[in-house]
Amino acid sequence: MSYRGYRIPSRRLNNLVSRRPFHDYFLTHLPSSSLHPDSRSSAGPQHQLPRSASKPHNPTSSHASPAPLLGITRETTVVRIPLRSAKHHFGVSVSRGTRPYNEDTYQAGVIEIPAFAKPAPLNLTRAPASSPLQAYREEQQKEREQQGKGEGDGEGTSAESASGDPQVFYFGVFDGHGGTECSGFLREKLHEYIEDAAKQYGLESSLGGRMNTFGGPKKMGPSLQSGKEKENDATAVIEKDDSGSCSEALTPSSKANTNGLKQTPEHIASKLQSALMESWQKTVGGYFRRFQPPFFTDPASRASTPTILTHAFLTADLHFLKAQLRLSLSASDPVLADAPLNASDILASPSQRHSPPPFKGGSTCSIALISTPTPTPFWHPSSPSTLFTAHCGDTRILLCRSSDGVAVPLTTNHHPRTPSESSRLRRWATSFVTDSFGEERIGGLANTRSFGDMASKRMGVSAEPDIRRTEMGAGEYSFMVLISDGISGTATDQEVVDMVKEARTPEMGARDVVSYATEVSSEGDNATCLVVRLGGWERRSEGGGGGFGTREHREWRRKEAADPRGRMNYG
Repeated sequence: MSYRGYRIPSRRLNNLVSRRPFHDYFLTHLPSSSLHPDSRSSAGPQHQLPRSASKPHNPTSSHASPAPLLGITRETTVVRIPLRSAKHHFGVSVSRGTRPYNEDTYQAGVIEIPAFAKPAPLNLTRAPASSPLQAYREEQQKEREQQGKGEGDGEGTSAESASGDPQVFYFGVFDGHGGTECSGFLREKLHEYIEDAAKQYGLESSLGGRMNTFGGPKKMGPSLQSGKEKENDATAVIEKDDSGSCSEALTPSSKANTNGLKQTPEHIASKLQSALMESWQKTVGGYFRRFQPPFFTDPASRASTPTILTHAFLTADLHFLKAQLRLSLSASDPVLADAPLNASDILASPSQRHSPPPFKGGSTCSIALISTPTPTPFWHPSSPSTLFTAHCGDTRILLCRSSDGVAVPLTTNHHPRTPSESSRLRRWATSFVTDSFGEERIGGLANTRSFGDMASKRMGVSAEPDIRRTEMGAGEYSFMVLISDGISGTATDQEVVDMVKEARTPEMGARDVVSYATEVSSEGDNATCLVVRLGGWERRSEGGGGGFGTREHREWRRKEAADPRGRMNYG
């Protein structure tokens, strides 16, 4: 099991062999009436009122009409739709600029982790228990439950994940430097580290024990289980792998009594974090001798999504760093340099006879996770959602607010001139170097946080992510944009947002942003843009005058770029 020479710890090898491929598609349900007659659909009026309870509207009545039963009233079929094919919901554009090759990568799809969205209320209004409408609702629910038990034809009624929660969407942009090894590794493996961390910590769903929107009961969450079941779930076996990090598997108490010690979730999280920090101290030292992530020091946040993301980022960076160290040692040892690679090396082809030369590159990273309280997708105008962003480096994530069209940045560039980063690193780096362009650098790098970059790790260039949670109301934001520094170094946040406003689809918006950045840039850096449609997409041109705010300035910059004598450096 190998990927470009990277070495998988032996304890994780069995899990990765049977791991499913990344889902670059999402699941949705479409009415199957167009395929065959809907013979099993429940009969009744579309307003869900029995005829005996139907009556004309009385404007003088003070009683509000009860809410209808939410859900699907007819049979549906679950289908897979690749995100790259859904151009009205997701768009991406990539350009290498004037560089000989492209070091940027991206990823978009669905990952298998528990939902973290804020639960929605079950019902806004409730009919009296003795009313005909309540009896009709109960009858409809029983019919759906019976149909669900009797289904065996492979058709589904919801677009939920395998765990029963609504799908969690995953978007990421990775800007490599010094080669494509690190950015390619993050594209293929970072989501797997997030899924592994969620399983190791026993992350609970925020929607556990709730009824889904289709009338069927959801699987009971860990927080609502009985004492005995919760005690069994809290049992774990903690083992150390070859890399020094802990790997654990939740097992029943009977198995744990023979194979390991019985541990609570808090003890499991403490052991995982202690083993990870100890491995960083032994492998790197320097800055990491006193390094303690903020989400590791708070006991109340040990089983939260920010803790999972922090653990996944640091573990992925540590494993990639050890792969860099191994290649460096192999290049200096003639015996190791001539030996064939083993099957556990994944930073080079297993069939290659000689080890590749060591590399010193790295990559910045920005990812976004979107979760909804119901299977209704996040781009629906009436669907609220929760957004988590994790970021290190100078890639950026932007939101467009529907009310005024203003760009809302969710990330901050990690540069030496940033006050928070400067105060964090000056205790370890004696001084920052200023290059000929007037930009401060640390160890020759323009970013103070990134994956890889082995030579600068002891000075504090870590992959600890900045994590932000954003509650997005129904239609509050129009779209989300993920861009690399080839775009953010050329265009402002508002210019990027305004260009997407003028596009008809997210796919066209991503192409327009990349085209503008490569046209007016004087550096010709790699440019990558991802545009994700949100609930307020149809209102993107209402607030702030659409794209008129920066259109005149963008046209002037295009004219300046077309004139060789008047071309200036705006990067």
